[in-house]
Amino acid sequence: MAPETRFPFRVAAIDIGSNAIRFVVAEFVAPGSWMELEVQRVPIRLGHDVFLTGHLDARAMSAAVGAMAGFRRAIDTLGVPRYRAVATSAVRESRNGGEFVDAVRRETGIQIETITGSEEARLVWIAVRNRVPLGDRPWVTVDLGGGSLEVSLVSNEGIHWAESHTMGTVRLLEDLGGPDGDPAEFRGLVTEYVNTLRFQDQIDRDEIGGLLATGGNIEALAKLAGAEPGDSGVSRLPLKALRKLVKQLGRMSVAERIATWGLRDDRADVIHPAGLLYERVAILAGVDEILVPHVGVKEGVLLDVAEDLLGPGVHASRLEQQAFVGALALGRRFQFDETHARHVARLALSLFDQLQDLHGLEEADRRVLLVAAVLHDVGQFISYRKHHKHSLYLIHNSEVPNVSSAELELVALVARYHRRAEPKDEHFLYTSLGEPERLRVRRMASLLRVADALDREHLQRVESVRALVDDDEVVVEVEGRGDLLLEQWALRKKARMFTHVFGRDVRLAVAEPALGPQII
Repeated sequence: MAPETRFPFRVAAIDIGSNAIRFVVAEFVAPGSWMELEVQRVPIRLGHDVFLTGHLDARAMSAAVGAMAGFRRAIDTLGVPRYRAVATSAVRESRNGGEFVDAVRRETGIQIETITGSEEARLVWIAVRNRVPLGDRPWVTVDLGGGSLEVSLVSNEGIHWAESHTMGTVRLLEDLGGPDGDPAEFRGLVTEYVNTLRFQDQIDRDEIGGLLATGGNIEALAKLAGAEPGDSGVSRLPLKALRKLVKQLGRMSVAERIATWGLRDDRADVIHPAGLLYERVAILAGVDEILVPHVGVKEGVLLDVAEDLLGPGVHASRLEQQAFVGALALGRRFQFDETHARHVARLALSLFDQLQDLHGLEEADRRVLLVAAVLHDVGQFISYRKHHKHSLYLIHNSEVPNVSSAELELVALVARYHRRAEPKDEHFLYTSLGEPERLRVRRMASLLRVADALDREHLQRVESVRALVDDDEVVVEVEGRGDLLLEQWALRKKARMFTHVFGRDVRLAVAEPALGPQII
């Protein structure tokens, strides 16, 4: 635990969704255990019109800024030293989302972080793992919001794969015209739309532990079906009961749902499409019941912030481990050489740690280098020729847990520069970077080139590496098997960028127990 952080301590989370904004202040009394001091759900539908027009509605933006001002007062009044505010698909996809973020910062001082679908999935995983003992088997998780549906395969180790589908409840209402017209026609359109969802090829039904569903709609559905939380705080909703409830809701108007079930206006219109989506996911997962842990993004944010306060170093290593698991999952999609990728990543991180004084990169750069090293060859899925450029394209158009959009651009560039030409001002993505980010890319790519050269044959002949630095050169001392002549040749060729960036030549030395290091 960091010296300045002792239990109890307070943190706050703000989840700016497409259908509502959620705010919670919690006091942590032990790791993973907290008491809620204040909870608010403000029914501001930022997703209204976004998915049709691409713009946040001015009135919704103004109301949201007002809500954020109220959260700011609560944070100050309750003496909360640390908070995190995240925005999801409505802000992420809108053309004027930046204006909203700027307005909130200007009026309240709150800095909003617009997160990716994979980061949403990671935060949900953190919350779910804290509530449900996942055991050794992987689980399917589904988080449904107003703008998107996040489906993941998770375990205690991390997220093995995650997909973000543009099938949020508010989006469905916007796209399909809403339930105010002919209910039967709308029901048919929603059913057809939902049935296009596919993901079952990514899972082995016989291996999964079950399906965990999060979001306000599944909690409401579980309550309506009589599936109350057990002692652990988890509800068990049979698929049969969900299917029956969804049929009932489909036959009712929004007004009837409000009158019969006491639903809020902003729940009554989306709960039927939500039920169909959850039912569809359960069918694809091959389960006969859904576990509802009654946690979601905001609880994940609380836990993430608290973990960081308790031990930034440990937190950083966990973020790195989760990013590593996600990068491996992405690499497997593109049928990469996993053994080579793991080995190059290990060598690259070893060089990163040993050459810290030379490169001056930060902890976040270590994570970027790790992911780039794992994924540097994925472009071979398209073609070996120019595969470094294909790697850039595939990475840039993917998502990796714990890697932001800005960081993913750096990952793509570092992977792109693991071979062939060095960075040029006119290169795609590189051209839009400022000089500090360009320098980071060049330094990380230089390390990756050396690590990749040391596994030139993809046979893992180099078992360990030691970097020795002086004023004129860096001696890379390795222990390995065989004569390493190809590694020697590859290093001479690929270390030129290292020399240009750091102003030092690179020499390879093979450590032989009887003779000591032999420079070649």
